Amino acid sequence: MEEDTDFRIRFSSLCFITDHVGFRGTIKSSPSDFVVIEIDEQGELVNKASHKPVYKVTKVLPEPNNLAKKAKVDLQILSFEETSNQEVSTLAGSSSDDHNFVPCSEKEDTIKDRTYKGEEESVDVLGSLLGEKTNELLNQFACDIKEKWDSKTELTGPSPEFSLGRILDKNQRATLHSAIRQKFPFLITVGKNCEIVVRPNLEYKELCHLVSEEEAFDFFKYLDAKKENSKFTFKPDTNKEHRKAVHHFVNKKFGNLVETKSFPELSDSADNPNVVITVRFRVKAHKHWKRSLLECQGRKDTYTAFTLRKENLEMFEAVGFLAVKLGVIPSDFSYAGLKDKKAITYQAMVVRNVTPERLKNIEKEVEKKRMNVFNIRPVEDSLRLGQLKGNHFDIVIRNLKNQINDSANLRERILEAIENVKNKGFVNYYGPQRFGMGRKVHTDQIGLTLLKKVKAVKLFFTPEDLDDPVNRAKKYFLQTEDAKGTLSLMPEFKVRERALLDSLHRFGMTEEGCIQAWFSFPHSMRIFYVHAYSSKIWNEAVSYRLATYGSRVVEGDLVCLDEDADNEQLPSSKVHLVTEEEESANTYAIHQVVLPVLGYNIQYPKNKVGQWYQEVLSRDGLQTCKFKIPTLKLNVPGCYRKILKHPCNLSYQLMEDHGIDVKKEGSHIDEATLSLLISFDLDASCYATVCLREIMKHDF
Repeated sequence: MEEDTDFRIRFSSLCFITDHVGFRGTIKSSPSDFVVIEIDEQGELVNKASHKPVYKVTKVLPEPNNLAKKAKVDLQILSFEETSNQEVSTLAGSSSDDHNFVPCSEKEDTIKDRTYKGEEESVDVLGSLLGEKTNELLNQFACDIKEKWDSKTELTGPSPEFSLGRILDKNQRATLHSAIRQKFPFLITVGKNCEIVVRPNLEYKELCHLVSEEEAFDFFKYLDAKKENSKFTFKPDTNKEHRKAVHHFVNKKFGNLVETKSFPELSDSADNPNVVITVRFRVKAHKHWKRSLLECQGRKDTYTAFTLRKENLEMFEAVGFLAVKLGVIPSDFSYAGLKDKKAITYQAMVVRNVTPERLKNIEKEVEKKRMNVFNIRPVEDSLRLGQLKGNHFDIVIRNLKNQINDSANLRERILEAIENVKNKGFVNYYGPQRFGMGRKVHTDQIGLTLLKKVKAVKLFFTPEDLDDPVNRAKKYFLQTEDAKGTLSLMPEFKVRERALLDSLHRFGMTEEGCIQAWFSFPHSMRIFYVHAYSSKIWNEAVSYRLATYGSRVVEGDLVCLDEDADNEQLPSSKVHLVTEEEESANTYAIHQVVLPVLGYNIQYPKNKVGQWYQEVLSRDGLQTCKFKIPTLKLNVPGCYRKILKHPCNLSYQLMEDHGIDVKKEGSHIDEATLSLLISFDLDASCYATVCLREIMKHDF
């Protein structure tokens, strides 16, 4: 890969706050030389065994058997209301401890057993409410419809229908709607003026042209049950065109209610993989239900917390791999912060709609991908970005040398540098990994473009100057905009790019298609790119501030009044504008100065730095930007960040390559073989590479 010259120039122009000489060395010689361990909000390292839950555990009591049987009826009573003359049956709900609807890819006798049981329950309800004669006529009507469809006879003229007559009791009508659709998914029920009319479900017949009747039968039962947190899986399919047709049908007919995703079956060959289509209810669809029995009982989504250890693996790739293994989507995962790729990292994560037992079942499989999951436990809610106290770092710096033209004792230089930063701190820049170092298009460039147009998604396909399968696929896409063809070229491990291509293939390279592509990322990943642009501007602002005013606190500066406030979690009420009198009296120190990270709810300094911000926004075409992208559900209020930070709990040890401690030895050593083991803690959103840059006076 070519050297990222623009990136190096950008970082080498950033200021230092200390004045020591520093030294040279190599970091990240291997992932094990850079270990990052998240510190949770309680101050505990997340790689330690968790004896007490970090989050409050949700206790789910086992339900009595009769509750599960009553759930469909009760929910329909609660959710079905006559709001117009035309009454169409709503999709009923059900309750079960098992959050996964049994897919039709199970064995056939499992399907028959499940169908028989459902029919038996419906027969009991229908027989008691309709009476023997009407129930027999309903069964005959259903048989006639099925016989015509099975014989391939087209239904001519008006759609046949069967009336159950007027049912005056609203609760009985609701119960009948649910029972009929559960027993006969190939029928629909329509209500008008208290009368219930049964008709053929033409969408059922249409789906039977694409999938087996068993699959169609179970799919419509799944839709009608509308069981919260459940999913449905079609049988494995190697035909891309056929899968596309199934995706199109489900999204066209039920796209406002459910979403579909394709996942490769992990045991299949890469040449002709089996792929399954998984359907699940959209979260927003559940929010629009009138009321649900589950909500009335205080039931919530299932959340499982765990610690993720990954080695030399990007976050996007790790999350994508786990999603495939668990049969969920990447947006079901939440975490407190992103971690380095070339490192061994430990972090807390929460996955939605997965039980602890399911996660434990894949422990062995994920080890093959240089990952481990442990400390698995149920919790009440997902994580949010920034929900951590900080990170602990254990870092080895190898090949230690003096700066060029520096003949001083190397050991003394190292000790001087560490003590200096320990006492004075470092400039709290966002680190290079925030911006995608080593790539032609940096994350901040994607963020800037995204603030102007959603078609920024194309920037993900900017090729590097390499001739490999990934970059050949990217070049092909930019030349043709053929998402389908590019998918066939893009390697499986490029999870992020493949997710984008899948959406662009289904929805096209239109504005709507690009929006859908962005939604293939979880919210935390979407907003990351806008934050990256804001971070770049903040870095430049700090350098301008220090170059203009140095370590003096001047009129118009913004200072933090809360010494214990978290990094980037400062409320506006804790930020104060320095007055002329306060400048003269030296009321504040440089470590209290903050600068705004761009957003819609911040104030700017009232001095040259504030003017600089406005000039930069104008330069980048954002002078009228509201920092809100409603189509992508992105709102960026902005925040304040301290310009200086200090490492905590810092310790270090000088060692030879053979592991001999030389810190206290006075004998001569070969300086070329010297390594430094350094450990420290940093607050959330602080970067170890930036702290090391200040110590070493060396850009990485």
